[in-house]
Amino acid sequence: MAVCTAYTSPSHHHFIFSTHRPNRRIITGKISCSSETNTVVIGLAADSGCGKSTFMRRLTSVFGGAAEPPKGGNPDSNTLISSTTTVICLDDYHSLDRTGRKEKGVTALDPRANDFDLMYQQVKDLKEGKAVEKPIYNHVSGLLDPPELIRPPKILVIEGLHPMYDARVRELLDFSIYLDISNEVKFAWKIQRDMAERGHSLESIKASIEARKPDFNAYIDPQKQYADCVIEVLPTQLIPDDNEGKILRVKLVMKEGVKHFSPVYLFDEGSTVSWIPCGRKLTCSYPGIKFFYGPDTYFDHEVSVLEMDGQFDRLDELIYVESHLSSLSTKFYGEVTQQMLKHSDFPGSNNGTGLFQTIVGLKIRDLFEQVITENSSAPAVSKV
Repeated sequence: MAVCTAYTSPSHHHFIFSTHRPNRRIITGKISCSSETNTVVIGLAADSGCGKSTFMRRLTSVFGGAAEPPKGGNPDSNTLISSTTTVICLDDYHSLDRTGRKEKGVTALDPRANDFDLMYQQVKDLKEGKAVEKPIYNHVSGLLDPPELIRPPKILVIEGLHPMYDARVRELLDFSIYLDISNEVKFAWKIQRDMAERGHSLESIKASIEARKPDFNAYIDPQKQYADCVIEVLPTQLIPDDNEGKILRVKLVMKEGVKHFSPVYLFDEGSTVSWIPCGRKLTCSYPGIKFFYGPDTYFDHEVSVLEMDGQFDRLDELIYVESHLSSLSTKFYGEVTQQMLKHSDFPGSNNGTGLFQTIVGLKIRDLFEQVITENSSAPAVSKV
């Protein structure tokens, strides 16, 4: 069902009228017509420093074009916009700045430090095709900056600590992902990011991790039960008593029965398969690569699990693995391999994190296209 909407912003001087509001005066202005479910909304949940930014870059790349901050806006904006996607960081819905959290003795993970009412209303508005004035949390200063105008995109990704915490927001999501990083891996990643990119000391990072643990366990980790797809990153099982953490075992947990989403499978759908592909067609140095696929249950949900332990030596040989995977939602043979080669410098490109993030990105593209096709087949109506 098509709906026409015009929108405004105090700083951009566009006029508003909505066909949903009866007897409202219609003003000439900027008008857009779209389906009632105008924007597809994707939720990505994970703790800080767990690879959300890399996942977002892989996802937006699937749709073409680089995602960049809003042009001419706040240089410290967390928002990334491409021709198809808009990625919103849910840190922007902190209700307390860094000083306020310290004074009240709460972390950013605590719901009391976040404005879920505003988050829900603005995600709802964007999904319905309405522009919003979204706040900005400045990670550099720790302050809440003036808001920025966000127009409804084709695909809205809300990423952060709490995309599935509020039941109202969960209902707005067309698809949801949770990045579940083991404590050992999370610690290594967070140190690398916060020391290299944010100038934090090792001691402050350790203290921050310990302070966050109770709130993470209480408010963030439980969200994975609601996710349509979970990417678990774990220490390898290929090296006994491995302490280096350089080799990773990654699991893609895919919920069955999700609308517009069919799980990826290895060889034979619904079977249980253990596969060591190393040999003439896939170069593997020690300790090699091992895949697993099979059915399982996850928080009482039926799921399919695809697992990779180890890492690739040559990404161009990934085509051999890709040829044994089905339901990838690729447009052409070798598209997964092409995407991986395109971003070979991204973290995780030689292991299951990059592979499964790329696969999920392609599945989201397929979901989006299915939703658009479904909406376009609905009859257009006019509400005045």
